[in-house]
Amino acid sequence: MVGRAFTFALFAALCWGIAPIFGKMGLSKVEPFQALALRSFVVASALLMWGITGGWLKELGTLVGTREGTYIAIEGLLASFVGHLAYFYALKYGEASRMVPITSSFPLFALFFAILLLQEEFAWDKIFGALLIVAGIILLRR
Repeated sequence: MVGRAFTFALFAALCWGIAPIFGKMGLSKVEPFQALALRSFVVASALLMWGITGGWLKELGTLVGTREGTYIAIEGLLASFVGHLAYFYALKYGEASRMVPITSSFPLFALFFAILLLQEEFAWDKIFGALLIVAGIILLRR
């Protein structure tokens, strides 16, 4: 793996590992919808500032109405709205140490839909990895 890519991936894992701890603490007296709305507002504000300072907002407008823009919008609704709302409910009512690994089983679904819809290659190493994820979920359900 390329050094820069590995560093970014490791940093992402660190961020995604610590973020649920803050989320769980914040959800103690807050409804999941309110938490998601605040979180989304903060993220949107940060993206807006980044886009303004980086000069990327003009390019963003060219995506609207395109096939690619539509796919990205659907991805955003599924992942950032519906998925994260369900995630916040799971985090509020369950243990973070159990809920985060279960919600992180999304590669199972990505594998299934990538093979079905994108005609990606069916490979045994992918299936073996998926089976390991399923085994982990079964262990955490106890």
